[in-house]
Amino acid sequence: MRNSPSSVMFFAAGFGTRMGALTNSQPKPMIPVAGQPLIDHAIAQMAQVDRKLANLHYRPDALETHLHARGVQTIREFPDILETGGGLRNALPILGDGPVFTMNTDAVWTGTAAATQLLRAWDPEKMDALLLLARPSQTRGHTGGGDFEMDTSGRLTRGRGAVYTGAQIINPIGIDQIAEPAFSLNLLWEKMIARGRLFGTYHDGLWCDVGHPKGLAIAEDMLAGQRHV
Repeated sequence: MRNSPSSVMFFAAGFGTRMGALTNSQPKPMIPVAGQPLIDHAIAQMAQVDRKLANLHYRPDALETHLHARGVQTIREFPDILETGGGLRNALPILGDGPVFTMNTDAVWTGTAAATQLLRAWDPEKMDALLLLARPSQTRGHTGGGDFEMDTSGRLTRGRGAVYTGAQIINPIGIDQIAEPAFSLNLLWEKMIARGRLFGTYHDGLWCDVGHPKGLAIAEDMLAGQRHV
């Protein structure tokens, strides 16, 4: 498909403070869930994508070695962490021009791979970003509310009806016009909402937030249930 992404950015630079003692000696993406690090669950969702890149900041050495062995390039953010928007902008010289996938690394999934679902629904003629969402009934371990409302055409506005899963395709138009070195992708999303070009599609399986310690057991139970279906 024209203007389809061929690169993915994994956000792996965070401090993982919600994980408490679990991140005292390791970065959050290396915490094991069902026998493999969290980052490997994210990589599996993007296995079909040609170029893979992760940003690193907190305790990067072991994570960098792990990722290089899996064919994932890395870019270190120093001296300061750049958040999702700043991190993506910093990585664009490696990722290339045009739309890219981005993927958070603190969740596990059942169902069709995130990259496959996003590509099926991606329409660059009308979209600047396409977010993979979950209905509240599809979420596990999620302690907050929803993030967006989606109309019948898939167009998004802010609301509480659907949860952002952390996977998207985004064409980072205007990212170079943001003055702050560190900023959230929410700044770009707000501009896209104003243009009517932020869209969503629903995930076809279950999704578990593993950004907090209780999420580990919930995620493993969810994955075990999938294996026994």
